[in-house]
Amino acid sequence: GEDVKPFTPEKTKEIVMSLQQPAVFCNMVGDWPALQWNVKYLSAVLGGKTIQFRLGLKTVDLVPQFETSCSYVEATLEEFLAWSCGQPSCLSGPFSCYDYSKYWAYADYKYIARIFEDKPEIFQDVRWADFGFPGRSGKDSTLWIGSEGANTPCHLDSYGCNLVLQVQGRKRWHLFPPGDTSFLYPTRIPYEESSIFSKVNIANPDLKRFPEFKNSTAHVVTLSPGQVLLVPRHWWHYVESIDPVTVSINSWIELDADHEARVEEAITRMLVCAIKSAENPSDGDLWLNPTEVEATSHEINLQYLNKAVSAYLKCQETSVSGQARSSSTGARQRTNASCKKRRGVGCEPESCTSLTQECDFPTAKAEELQKIPFGPHLIQVLPQSHKMSVMSAVAVESGGGDLLHENEGEHFGKLHCKRKRLLMSNDCETAAHQMDSDCRPCTSQTALSTNDLLDCLVNPRVISLVAQLLLERMRV
Repeated sequence: GEDVKPFTPEKTKEIVMSLQQPAVFCNMVGDWPALQWNVKYLSAVLGGKTIQFRLGLKTVDLVPQFETSCSYVEATLEEFLAWSCGQPSCLSGPFSCYDYSKYWAYADYKYIARIFEDKPEIFQDVRWADFGFPGRSGKDSTLWIGSEGANTPCHLDSYGCNLVLQVQGRKRWHLFPPGDTSFLYPTRIPYEESSIFSKVNIANPDLKRFPEFKNSTAHVVTLSPGQVLLVPRHWWHYVESIDPVTVSINSWIELDADHEARVEEAITRMLVCAIKSAENPSDGDLWLNPTEVEATSHEINLQYLNKAVSAYLKCQETSVSGQARSSSTGARQRTNASCKKRRGVGCEPESCTSLTQECDFPTAKAEELQKIPFGPHLIQVLPQSHKMSVMSAVAVESGGGDLLHENEGEHFGKLHCKRKRLLMSNDCETAAHQMDSDCRPCTSQTALSTNDLLDCLVNPRVISLVAQLLLERMRV
């Protein structure tokens, strides 16, 4: 019979735009052609086309395995699949230096629009219109392909909320609310626009160095194929692949608050680039994340700051002037595809004025939050019942059929549209073992470093205050 979805697109969008806690949508994508996008299928579609994989060690250290400490290779999906299955053919391929028992591989932040630029018809396999965003398809989405153990360090996204479709295999999500930010010891080194990293290795926290982490509250959930996870704005997340091969598709949904967030990001970028670029480049500090092609000049960063401020103020003017008619007109449902997530992806300072057109999303009233239809089709990702003293993979029993926890019998429930630079290592083993010098505990170090200063100077709380002062100055 006809595939009847539990929520209409209008109702789904209302939930996405108003819900301030993570939740899993079930039975919403059963008819999506994208559900057949397993690695074998994608390999056939792409033929011999290569994509970049990030490789990291499976061993768990007290220090997060940032992308600056990983190796990178170019490989076909066929070669990846052979490697992940332990086939002998990979002994002479791009993965030949990396023992599958010791390493994981992740093709992350891959724009579907770029991968399949010669096959645009495949974009329609992803149907975000069912979630209330007509016109949004695979062209506005990102692809993630990983092996068991593949992960990204714990971080929060400065912009938007996130919808994540699990296609193949399972991923375990560790989510922390915005209120836990101070417990997660935020840092902007390595620097990556719109990503605030945690200094804590969530999988193996160093409680001597980061004692406040024990006060954080994790919401842990395992996302299975056919389920869609909603990650609300500014929720921290650490994601790991727990099956031999995983495939995910995500899309970030822009929000009104992104205008102010872009002002904060522009301030942060100016400060980090100015201060770090002034250091001796031979000191070996890999402060710039591989997702950032280069440290942009002060002039370009200042231009972007002015554009971001202008966009914010224009959005505020539009919001005030349109309040009288907004209740009846509703929200525009198409978001700007040219400024998906990062300033560096198809959004130079000159084009960022288009952000002013995207400030009319609906916001739910407080009483509407009480009407969220939780149940078998929309499952809450609830917090663990105890404060975290150590990372625990132990399942938490569910208190009810409509409340979601990690458990043995059920598997319910990421990430940034980023650009990747090819970082090829001449020594396969050396690059994967590299770690940022500033990331390791050093009891003998007494002198403050530039990174110590930046950790304080560009702390999210400080940047938020600076942004408010700048915006007040512009209003006068």
